[in-house]
Amino acid sequence: MLKDNFGRPLLNLRIALTQNCNLQCLYCHMEGEERRINQFAEMSAEEVVQITEVAVKLGISKVKLTGGEPLLRKDILEIVEGISSIPGLKDLSMTTNGTLLASLAEKLHDKGLKRVNISLPTLDAETYEKLTGGKINHVLDGVKAAVEAGLYPVKLNMILLKGINDHKVWQMIRFAEQTGTILQLIELEPINIAKEFFAQHYIDLNKIALELEHKALKIEARSLMHNRLVYHLPNVKVEIVPPIENTEFCAHCTRIRLTSDGKLKTCLMTNNNLIDILTPLRNGASQQQITELFKLANQKRSPYCIT
Repeated sequence: MLKDNFGRPLLNLRIALTQNCNLQCLYCHMEGEERRINQFAEMSAEEVVQITEVAVKLGISKVKLTGGEPLLRKDILEIVEGISSIPGLKDLSMTTNGTLLASLAEKLHDKGLKRVNISLPTLDAETYEKLTGGKINHVLDGVKAAVEAGLYPVKLNMILLKGINDHKVWQMIRFAEQTGTILQLIELEPINIAKEFFAQHYIDLNKIALELEHKALKIEARSLMHNRLVYHLPNVKVEIVPPIENTEFCAHCTRIRLTSDGKLKTCLMTNNNLIDILTPLRNGASQQQITELFKLANQKRSPYCIT
């Protein structure tokens, strides 16, 4: 297992498979990536699997596939099957907007995907369309299909937006209870979004956290997930995801990111120390050379709040 210079283990890899998306969410941080002019500079399925194999051999045991929208990849089933077959991998999950999930959930599960996070900021069709440009019924069909396919747990990612959906939290909690899903309440991040939008709609989660505390039967801290709190209500779980740029989050960070064009990214908040791993791979670098690039990137990891 690798540890960085601050003693933090490297356990998780987030792989952005594409910058392309079929929605235009006003709150999307694009995994912290800078938008490229060439939207097709992406890793192949084989390259994704090769890089992940190196990561797993170094002790990374959990992989999450992200985007853009990962389900836009026509080879997504090939990617999932290739990664899930890597010896030593314990968990393979995906973050998706859910609009394409209804027809793919069962196939993804069969290929080895364990669980999904589905972005769902609201249950109101009009509000959803204004925020994302999409149709909410496609997402709701995706949620249902994911649950039925056995992708467990299905988590709903609700970005809290002042004046838009902050008064609908308990409605979403009831929906999570009805669907057998887990709700994640996420604080808006000032990354890759308009400053005006952030200033107008940012809201911290302290008030809702206090409400959940009063109603919870049990409160659990996820030690390997930055001590994130999980509130066990009578028939549903709710997780609070605080802003990433805080001391508690940074002190317990165990992840590294792989951008859609094959660069190791040490932190969501920064792009000043990317390490290109795809170009050496395409130029014939050995597995040992790729391994050394991973080790170099790990040593560049540092808590954002103290850098």
